[in-house]
Amino acid sequence: MFAVVSLSFHGPTLAQEDKDKVSRADKPSATNLDKVTVTGSRIKRVDIEGPSPVTVITADDIQKEGFSTVYEALSTLSQFTGSVQNEINQSGFTPNAQFINLRSLGPGYQLVLLNGKRLADYPMPYNSQSNAVSLSSIPAAAVERIEVMTGGASAIYGSDAVAGVVNIITKSNFDGDSLYVRGGTTTRGGGDTGLFQWTGGKTGDRWNLIYALEYFNRESILASQRDFMDSYHDNPRYRNDPHNATAVSGVYLYRNGPGYVWPDASGKLSDSADALRYACTATSPDFQPYRSARNVTDENRCGYFGYPATQSIQNSFDKASAYLSGTFDFGQDTQAYGQLLYTHSKNTGASATRFWQTAGWVHDPDIGYVQAQRIFTPSETGGSQKSVFEEDTLSLHLGVRGTWRDGRFDWEGSMSHARYDMSIKTPYFTTDKVNDYFFGDLLGHVGTNKYPSYHVRVDRLFSPLSTADYQSLITTVHSTAESQSSQGQFTLTGDLFDLPAGPVGMALVVEGARQKYSLAPDVRSTPDYAGKDSIYNLTSTRGGGSRDRYALGVEFSAPLLHNLKANLAGRYDRYDDQTDVDGAFTWQAGLEWRPLSALLLRGTHATSFRAPDMHYVYAGHSGGYTYITDAYLCRVKGIDPASPDCSGADYNYQVFRTYEGRKDLREEEGRSSTAGVVWDVMNQMSISLDYYSIKLENQVGEIHSDYLMRNYADCRLGTDTRGNPVDTTSPSCLHFLGLITRDTSSLSNGKVTRYAAYPVNQAMTRSEGFDATWKYALDTDRLGKFNFQLNYTHVTKLELQRFADDEVENIRDHRRYFNYRSRANWLVGWERNDWRTNLYGYRYGSLPSWDETHRIAPYFLWNLDVQKKITPKATIGFSAVNVFNKLHPRDDSFTSYPFFWRSYSPVGRQVFANYRYTF
Repeated sequence: MFAVVSLSFHGPTLAQEDKDKVSRADKPSATNLDKVTVTGSRIKRVDIEGPSPVTVITADDIQKEGFSTVYEALSTLSQFTGSVQNEINQSGFTPNAQFINLRSLGPGYQLVLLNGKRLADYPMPYNSQSNAVSLSSIPAAAVERIEVMTGGASAIYGSDAVAGVVNIITKSNFDGDSLYVRGGTTTRGGGDTGLFQWTGGKTGDRWNLIYALEYFNRESILASQRDFMDSYHDNPRYRNDPHNATAVSGVYLYRNGPGYVWPDASGKLSDSADALRYACTATSPDFQPYRSARNVTDENRCGYFGYPATQSIQNSFDKASAYLSGTFDFGQDTQAYGQLLYTHSKNTGASATRFWQTAGWVHDPDIGYVQAQRIFTPSETGGSQKSVFEEDTLSLHLGVRGTWRDGRFDWEGSMSHARYDMSIKTPYFTTDKVNDYFFGDLLGHVGTNKYPSYHVRVDRLFSPLSTADYQSLITTVHSTAESQSSQGQFTLTGDLFDLPAGPVGMALVVEGARQKYSLAPDVRSTPDYAGKDSIYNLTSTRGGGSRDRYALGVEFSAPLLHNLKANLAGRYDRYDDQTDVDGAFTWQAGLEWRPLSALLLRGTHATSFRAPDMHYVYAGHSGGYTYITDAYLCRVKGIDPASPDCSGADYNYQVFRTYEGRKDLREEEGRSSTAGVVWDVMNQMSISLDYYSIKLENQVGEIHSDYLMRNYADCRLGTDTRGNPVDTTSPSCLHFLGLITRDTSSLSNGKVTRYAAYPVNQAMTRSEGFDATWKYALDTDRLGKFNFQLNYTHVTKLELQRFADDEVENIRDHRRYFNYRSRANWLVGWERNDWRTNLYGYRYGSLPSWDETHRIAPYFLWNLDVQKKITPKATIGFSAVNVFNKLHPRDDSFTSYPFFWRSYSPVGRQVFANYRYTF
């Protein structure tokens, strides 16, 4: 066993954290360790290091790194090489959730467990498509450690364990009480944060009780509080040319033929520059003339440059959590246990202000065919339009465990239930009210296309609204969602028989589980609602269904020689739902070879699978408006789709997107391999290097709109943008061409009117690379104790094949895909007498520039934590997250809001003070 097992920061774990916080390196011999269970295997073992690398983050590590939450700590893992939507994406479907993305495979491809049991998925589907577990509901006060195994583990845990397993382990042994208070803010404004934790434990002759309470309150941050993203003037394209800056169209009236027209001071419609300036000012002091596209010669619209200012870039949090865990010994080596975790939160997020526009062409008897748009400013709306998320999560785990055959076998029977309920309230226009305000009564329909005819109320379009008038058009949209996961499990572990080199370990697991979810959107926002109070510009996604699962798994660990051990596992999962998934068998094999007492060579090969996300299967028919960039029309006009000239209103516009689940989806199948070495170089120093390879086939997903439009253009024109021929009869081309519908009328100029989106089993994703870790502990008499750690992940291959007959794309280096090729984190710690200081840093690798011409620089952040013990029971401290107030790397080609990639945080420096009292 290795002497460096005490150095368990972010890296492959060499040991579990001792309950009394005494380093295992200080113990006389590793053989004194009890057998423990480590994530990635159900067999208890003395040798903590196994065939698969496991990373451990302790509760103490979370504080050392300067963080307040579980997600903050996990988000800096070097294996987190993908990107996820977050609070900056307020137009997304899950802006209040916190997901991880290991190995760039996406949220949902790592299994998230609480004490080895499944959690309920976040009820709202990620990007309106798939399901994943959100970490926002896990209180740090209840956490003892987090074990992260990266690689396929379906043979142990079943579906979803493709990129790895995140096992959050709660406190199980605590004597006394501890109060912890933390408060802070950001130095750029907003984001005031308060955290209160009370953790305690009591012990009797036959019982044990652990409890924890946590209250977390965080103020929101609006884009208006960050001067680099509060306006479209921040667009780097116009940094040296502000006169030609492009904004969101605040208000316009476009007449077929003459073009844009505006009411002058007399109320007469005119296309003069004077009328434009007058109309903009009369409508709102926040509006000003601008050019709608770079290729437009003169100013032609009233623009609203401050449109994004009211958007949240960090949601407010108001969250209370309670945790209770206990055991009771019946005697005769039998113990009952229970764990309960409950969280209630009320959080708010805000999107940019609301807008109204015509749904295509409208006929006015006096003006002709027109299109119009109006955006509302904060002075009209009364401030930010906030969405309120109320969420309740519950995780209950009850069981009985004991021994059999004179202690040779351990057995455990348990029942677990996890539930996630949420309510969302958002202000929206009702369709009839807002249309009536700007249109009045319907006069009829004209032309062969039956365009609606109104007397457009131009005076209202180009004049400010009072807050009361605005509120009269608004209603509150109330939607609910829930998800559940229930499971019964029986396990039997122990030694079957002895070989010359030692006993053969075995683990048997039998499971039965039910999973279900339900989306209940406000009925007024559903596609088939025909009432007069339908919700304007919002079509919600319905969904709901259930599935049952039954599983049988077995695992063996056999010492072939005194220094060579083999591990073998197999599992069969049977599904009962409406998909084409009936069952899946997975297996896993691993080897551990210790040629020297300080050297471990290890490797695994495993198969994995993932049942289709329930929302991919059960999503109801829905639709909604979204923006696309029409690469086909740009290329027809001789414009490169990647150039700024393809971003004008003629090429970047709203279309209707439809979506529906599919019940003919098959399981996603994967293969995973690892090979590595762990070397105890010297006393208190170790290094590890592990290679990984994950291949996933039949991955389910929806084609991204940008990817769809560019490939549609290639397929329709028969060549790509570089002039290379494209097979227009290939499976992918036939698929792309069939998803797009265009309006061929002269009024539309051939624009797309709608496109269909639905999930499909795509062909293949492959991710390969390596993880490296270096750890060193130095104990000096005079200067104190020093700890050093460095973790590094490098992605050597990331490939994607959309359809079986398509070429394999190198998306690791392709400049259209935003995944990190490398990430790293490091920690330098110092302790002396009553002082403890930790400097934690993390690095994001380079990303492509937005214009796909080069890669931008890596990104470094530093955190500092200082603690001073002022009495035997009290400690005070100071933390700074992002010490140097670092913002996103500069990319002058990133001309889409927020003008930087979503993985970068706009929060800036955060400072905290904390106090802990133990009694």
